[in-house]
Amino acid sequence: MRLSQLLSSASVLAFLSFASASDVLDLTNANFEGTVNHEALVLVEFFAPWCGHCKALAPHYEEAATVLKDKNIKLAKVNCVDEGDFCQANGIQGYPTLRVYRNGEFSDYTGPRKADGIISYMTKQSLPAVSGVTAANFEEFSQADKVVAVAFLTSSTSAPASEFSAAANKHRDDYLFGLTTDPAAFEAAGVTPPAIVLYRSFDEPVTQYPYPVLSANVKEIETWIKDLSIPIIDEVSAENYQVYASSGKPLAYLFVDPSDANLNEQVDLIKPVASKYKSTINFVWIDAIKFGDHARALNLNEPKWPSFVIQDMTTQLKYPYDQGLDITTEAIEEMTTKFVEKTLEPVLKSQPVPEAQDESVYTIVGKQFDEVVFDDSKDVFVEFYATWCGHCKRLKPTWDSLADRYAEVKDRVTIAKMEATENDLPPSVDFKVAGFPTLKFKKAGSRSFIDYDGDRSLESLIAFVEENAQNSLVPTPKGEATNETVENVEYAQHHEQVHVEHHDEL
Repeated sequence: MRLSQLLSSASVLAFLSFASASDVLDLTNANFEGTVNHEALVLVEFFAPWCGHCKALAPHYEEAATVLKDKNIKLAKVNCVDEGDFCQANGIQGYPTLRVYRNGEFSDYTGPRKADGIISYMTKQSLPAVSGVTAANFEEFSQADKVVAVAFLTSSTSAPASEFSAAANKHRDDYLFGLTTDPAAFEAAGVTPPAIVLYRSFDEPVTQYPYPVLSANVKEIETWIKDLSIPIIDEVSAENYQVYASSGKPLAYLFVDPSDANLNEQVDLIKPVASKYKSTINFVWIDAIKFGDHARALNLNEPKWPSFVIQDMTTQLKYPYDQGLDITTEAIEEMTTKFVEKTLEPVLKSQPVPEAQDESVYTIVGKQFDEVVFDDSKDVFVEFYATWCGHCKRLKPTWDSLADRYAEVKDRVTIAKMEATENDLPPSVDFKVAGFPTLKFKKAGSRSFIDYDGDRSLESLIAFVEENAQNSLVPTPKGEATNETVENVEYAQHHEQVHVEHHDEL
């Protein structure tokens, strides 16, 4: 072989070696304990090569590993196809599973799965709950994350140091906390102690705690930070949705086409409204192309963008802006004001009211929920289902049999069903359907619901109805009138006489 060929081959091998180099450690049963037991902090991914989510995570995990290597934070991975017994022995049930190990003890990783999110999360994990800040590192520390809280105090034990530290311990995974007693840092920051200052990479970059600092408690500090940690308006995605969902505030969406050249102008239209109502409502913009199904779930029925909708996260009621109208700042402000003042009517999704009820199971739609379910004269047992739900499909013959059993007393007990993905619950109910099928029973004369959580056999369902029904479930023998029937006949006769007399007067 020629020298040039040898050099060429060597170059190729060197390139391949370089290209395949990774800052993610490969762990196996043989080296796992020897690695994680001696590390103060390491993030471990348990993955399967065939897993789509693992493939999507891989480049972000590699990028984060390279950045975090310089901070002496290690990232590692275990191939659970090659190490199946080991992963099973460690309770790994899905992929990817990520765990944070500290000297061999682990906790679940609950952070984002993009590179910058992993870097931010693991950086926080590597620091004490409250980091010491001096004039030398103040500028770097205050810009180290999207949200950084710094307490400026004359001593590390003066108020509200203990409350600030307690808040930091509760939220070390969420935000970065620092404390300084350095007079030079006070001067650099332009702050007079005692003070707590929040530094953000968005909106107003520096915000000082506006209430009496010396009496600040954990709840007040965390509420203040939590409120300011959400931008006036930001893009929402799977990465940060939980932040909004857990805030308890209504969520106002602007659905947009991200490829639209006027995207920024569209977002800017609602920014003044978002700023005005920030303390009451969270505002976001969202990719309508990627999350079109979510738009339809919020009762935006036309693929027309931009579109706007407010969702009450507590009641799950939706308030869509008319898609036939142009979005203007004035119109959105007027709509939002009505929502805040509770004068805006929600739009309920509903299938058409059935023309006939030919089955033993009564089909309820959103428009007639109150009318059917809150009929005081009847016991009502409702199955909330989804057409695609396998468990619902398996329950159907049993549910049909239950309705058949009580068909002769359907004037007293209603066995019903509602397609919960196609029909919204009205404001009159105090529950949300979180899974399928959901079974709820309402007694005659009541407006509250009893959850059914037993097995789904016909016998168990019958026993539940028999136990909870207020009305008699014994069919009336043919030819024998009940008191109710006699009263109805007497009423009909009286009504007929009145009608005749009235007709004669005409």
